[in-house]
Amino acid sequence: MIDKIYQEEFAEKVINSPNTVVVDFFADWCGPCKMLSPVLEKLDSMNPDVDFYKVNIDENPSLADEFEVRSIPNVVIFKNGQAADRSIGFVSEQQLQEIINRNR
Repeated sequence: MIDKIYQEEFAEKVINSPNTVVVDFFADWCGPCKMLSPVLEKLDSMNPDVDFYKVNIDENPSLADEFEVRSIPNVVIFKNGQAADRSIGFVSEQQLQEIINRNR
């Protein structure tokens, strides 16, 4: 299961990580977010060198603002502490894997 993280630990787990990090900005009420969740879980198990986290935008609105999350699901790929790429809306496992691969 992908861990949910909060504002207090975001810098430590995402910005300061030496690994590529995938962050799923989501909300509990979002249907497409629920559909994307098993896709991300599968990708997490397929990519042991990549860290995966979830951020609930209702619980962390300042993080959503900081990373300009205007639509969800919004998957942001971080590399070397910077937002390097993103995917908005529901996308396939293959599409997300391609985004991850180009940001390793």
